Amino acid sequence: MLAAASLLFYTHGIHSVGVAAIAAEAGVTKKSLYDTFGSKDNLILAYLKVRRDGWSQALERALAESPAPRALAFFDAQEDSTQDHTRGCAFINAAGELPADHPGREVISTHKHYVRTRLLEVLRGDGLQDLDLESLTDHLFLLHEGALAQISVTGLTGPLTTARHHAHVLLERIPHAD
Repeated sequence: MLAAASLLFYTHGIHSVGVAAIAAEAGVTKKSLYDTFGSKDNLILAYLKVRRDGWSQALERALAESPAPRALAFFDAQEDSTQDHTRGCAFINAAGELPADHPGREVISTHKHYVRTRLLEVLRGDGLQDLDLESLTDHLFLLHEGALAQISVTGLTGPLTTARHHAHVLLERIPHAD
């Protein structure tokens, strides 16, 4: 059920997909779906949590395999996850659809905060000698998020490659600790 909801929510948008369509795609009854999740809002919340956890795991794998500057792994992990997902960032898309008081907004906000915080940790861990790592983090985070927003709007993944290139150029200019 959650896999069917995830596919439909991502592909068609949260508001345009009804519970009946999710149940039909999952091959279950609406009653079974409601018995499992309680409401469409709870299903949306589960969808966002699964996306968050999957992306966080992909990021950690990319970081573990990435040479310095490991901040580029944020772009690489995202590119790997968007190859078949031309609607861009599920969180940006959901944020545009959900009202401010929806519990899914907290998942979205927490996820974006995690990405920025993890980026700062990686920059510190790589021994960068920049005096203002907060500003550098903001620059890289905005490159990353801006590329994701462009994918959501255009359906093209080129902005992510461009953003990674600019991040690489920026990171090459910063001295590292020996």
